[in-house]
Amino acid sequence: MYVAVKGGEAAIANAHRLLAHERRGDPSVPELGLDQIGEQMSLLVARVMTEGSLYDPGLAALAIKQARGDVVEAVFLLRACRTTLPRFGAAEPIDTGAMRVRRRVSAIFKDLPGGQVLGPTFDYTHRLLDFTLAAGLPPPPPAEAPVETPVETLANGARMPRVASLLGEEGLIESGGTDDPDAPVPDLTREPVSYPADRALRLQALARGDEGFVLALGYSTQRGFGRTHPFAGEIRHGEVALEFTPEELGFPVPLGRVAVTECEMVNQFHGSAERPPQFTRGYGLAFGQSERKAMAMALVDRALRAEELGEETSAPAQDQEFVLSHCDSLQATGFVEHLKLPHHVDFQAELVLLRRLRAEHAARYAAREAATGAASDDAAEPFQEAAE
Repeated sequence: MYVAVKGGEAAIANAHRLLAHERRGDPSVPELGLDQIGEQMSLLVARVMTEGSLYDPGLAALAIKQARGDVVEAVFLLRACRTTLPRFGAAEPIDTGAMRVRRRVSAIFKDLPGGQVLGPTFDYTHRLLDFTLAAGLPPPPPAEAPVETPVETLANGARMPRVASLLGEEGLIESGGTDDPDAPVPDLTREPVSYPADRALRLQALARGDEGFVLALGYSTQRGFGRTHPFAGEIRHGEVALEFTPEELGFPVPLGRVAVTECEMVNQFHGSAERPPQFTRGYGLAFGQSERKAMAMALVDRALRAEELGEETSAPAQDQEFVLSHCDSLQATGFVEHLKLPHHVDFQAELVLLRRLRAEHAARYAAREAATGAASDDAAEPFQEAAE
């Protein structure tokens, strides 16, 4: 712990009080409630829950308020809270095929079994500032929904088929699972990453990774730094059932439903000696409505499979150690922001070293100049005598 001067603890306490004052802002403005953040900033809440690896909209809203809207700080708060919570075990794998869909689109097929469900999306907005929001006017009421929708069908127990299964019927895409289903799943929150990391661990790291970093890596693969040609096979957002199997019961017990976004990317693959030409998959999953994160995650997931598929690995997005070591926003911010903490002793040592090196350099320069001047004087003597 750094203590710059006496009274440092008092200064820190005052800084905390000032932070609380700045967080509240103008007291004449109504205070922002957690329900307002949860209901009206749901995309931000979803991002904080995903990168904080804790599904709790209420705690995520509290972290956002406490962090004054700083996403990385909110993720830090949520992860810190997560470490204090008891862990009873692992839930059963969620079944996204039985999702209660709010949104489901595919960029590779126009007509799908179950239909396209646009749902709430920015995709078709004009990206113009809506000043009716500033005026506090109510939103227009939604249009009447059809009598029978894919969402209602699923609510009655039916399953919405996956787009990739249409390609799988002809053997045009690889099977969904590449790992042993009975193998134990590693836990990134309890075990340090070791390289090479298997796909399950990579997907965990990408899900927790900073959205901006993962997005940039995904974008790089589209620009040629990864040799992938992706298509958005399917993006679906909705609610899935969460179940847990207690040891004393031996059968799954429903815990509730969680909102998630799932993305399956379809990528070209020219084949190898062992595999015929076929489409391959990239996968992404995130809490809430997090389409950009799920899509970017799917792009990077596919890029990280290059070695497995026998492809050349030359791009940053294909280097798993580079990706997994730098995608975590908390590790990144720790290394960057620690630079603003006191480094007085370290810098004084650097000053002492630099001054000594400069003195030695000056001494060597003076000696070299003196030797060069003496040699010049000796060489000039014969010419001087001849001139006389």
